Amino acid sequence: MWHGRTPASKADAYVDYLKVSGVRELQATPGNRGVFVLRRVGPREADFLVISLWDSMEAIREFAGEDLEKARYFDEDREFLLEFERFVTHYDVPVAPAEL
Repeated sequence: MWHGRTPASKADAYVDYLKVSGVRELQATPGNRGVFVLRRVGPREADFLVISLWDSMEAIREFAGEDLEKARYFDEDREFLLEFERFVTHYDVPVAPAEL
């Protein structure tokens, strides 16, 4: 799970950018079982939460590299994000819908 913030005025453009950058790469990585992008737009800022589901920690490593806790960014992120959180958070999923 990763969190980011943009100016509210860039929220829609950031969704479009995510679809062709991080989300596309997440989905293309073997072992990825799905990606959710959650957004909450306020008067000044928009919060984003990206949740990706994986078969294993090894599958995550294919996307993230050896340091699984370190957030991965793309060059154009600088045009949107207000800050760069250093880390992502990993959770086990003990209960999920059967489709996942």
